[in-house]
Amino acid sequence: MSFKPTKSRSMVLKKGKVVDRFRFSISGTVIPSITEQPVKSLGKLFDSSLKDTAAIQKSTEELGGWLTKVDKSGLPGRFKAWIYQHSILPRVLWPLLVYAVPVTTVESLERKISSFLRRWLGLPRSLNSAALYGTSNTLQLPFSGLTEEFKVAHTREALQYRDSRDCKVSSAGIEVKTGRKWKAEKAVDVAESRLRQKALVGAVATGRTGLGYFPKTQVSHARGKERNHLLQEEVRAGVEEERVGRAVGLRQQGAWTRWESALQRKVTWSNIMQADFHRVRFLVAAVYDALPSPANLHAWEKSETPTCSLCSGRGSLEHLLSSCPKSLADGRYRWRHDQVLKAVAESIALAISTSKHHHAPKKAISFIKAGERPRAGPQITTGLLHTATDWQLHVDLGKQLLFPQHIATTSLRPDMIITSEASKHLIMLELTVPWEERIEEANERKRAKYQELVEECRGRGWRTFYEPIEVGCRGFAGRSLCKAFGRLGITGTAKKRAIKAASEAAERATRWLWLKKADPWVATGTQAGS
Repeated sequence: MSFKPTKSRSMVLKKGKVVDRFRFSISGTVIPSITEQPVKSLGKLFDSSLKDTAAIQKSTEELGGWLTKVDKSGLPGRFKAWIYQHSILPRVLWPLLVYAVPVTTVESLERKISSFLRRWLGLPRSLNSAALYGTSNTLQLPFSGLTEEFKVAHTREALQYRDSRDCKVSSAGIEVKTGRKWKAEKAVDVAESRLRQKALVGAVATGRTGLGYFPKTQVSHARGKERNHLLQEEVRAGVEEERVGRAVGLRQQGAWTRWESALQRKVTWSNIMQADFHRVRFLVAAVYDALPSPANLHAWEKSETPTCSLCSGRGSLEHLLSSCPKSLADGRYRWRHDQVLKAVAESIALAISTSKHHHAPKKAISFIKAGERPRAGPQITTGLLHTATDWQLHVDLGKQLLFPQHIATTSLRPDMIITSEASKHLIMLELTVPWEERIEEANERKRAKYQELVEECRGRGWRTFYEPIEVGCRGFAGRSLCKAFGRLGITGTAKKRAIKAASEAAERATRWLWLKKADPWVATGTQAGS
């Protein structure tokens, strides 16, 4: 091995300070001092200050410069957001990893990034950062939080030092410096204790699924990369819990934490890059109650009164989209209800037309010999629609639906009736498009409303199934819709497509009602296609 003086650096310390008075040489070749020529290794700059302050400041300025350049590029805002997520974020993470950056600095950088993202996406300035980066939100956006990625990266670094195969490295007690507010080593300890606690609790039921439906690897059985991955994911879960904790304390923007029966929706980059991105912008603002409603404008001191323009009530977003008596009397909410009902009916009609024209075969138990693998057989589709071949679908659209008199005499009008005379099956569906926080209430109310009719039909020999279904007015389907489709036999991709169609129908109709909130309402066929 040859020693190259020109590629080396010298440094002289006197009483803890760098002194630039001496020079070292080898064979007449002077070794440059670190004061004259700072050296860079693995992206980290080493200079005579022996501190990372200047480098951190430079990295902060570089991030600001990149954001400003992208901001002034003239590209559409959603393209700027894509550049941040896939170019700027990975590039800025490395300096934050190699330098001793305190987490408070990272949080300030995230606030700066959030302000750019809000402006690029056309979102309100008051929108909480949990709405941008939350991973357990009812509405999830495809952005990664800088603070979360910083904590996960330093957790990975701490694990590399602690679990290194080199005993000298693992026993050196190397500390990952991240400031006083958050410590990587402590985060690892907390993550391990959380995983041990989960192992003690064991498998728990999630929703209506049974025990063990979602198998999870126990930390005691994991080794190497798998164990490190579990710990990093647990750190992410801790960050997300902090976000949710802050959101719970927000009355308006944290209302989604009280949506007990609404299915989650994810906004993908494909949605953001589409030409109708204004729909995504409206959806985000509506979910977090950040639209310029009369009540919000009054709270923002942009309007003198919070009164609804159609009635004398307080013009909150909930009032405008779900509770205004004038809108109800005009038929605005009924029109939206019919748009969603039409989407649901089309999905069910398609399922009826494509269902098999014979009864679903009984599923036989196939025994497997020891040491053999099960053979993949044809998937058997089950559900109510596969128990008969003469289904008739009746929907309360266009003309008033009358309940079949030969089944029962009643003045009630379910939104959808599916009958089979051959097997004497009767399926009733009742749709509600409520404010998302009232989905459970609407389900209980509609279930009680039709209980007597269901019992009467069963008493007359009809195998009756009744399901109240809900789709939130902002486009979040209730779990009851998912359950109803599954019970009918609409599963897999067909179910996802049907739920998406119903959700988007509600979202489009609500946006139209918002745009026309102050205009006279005339329920015509042209509005249905808008």
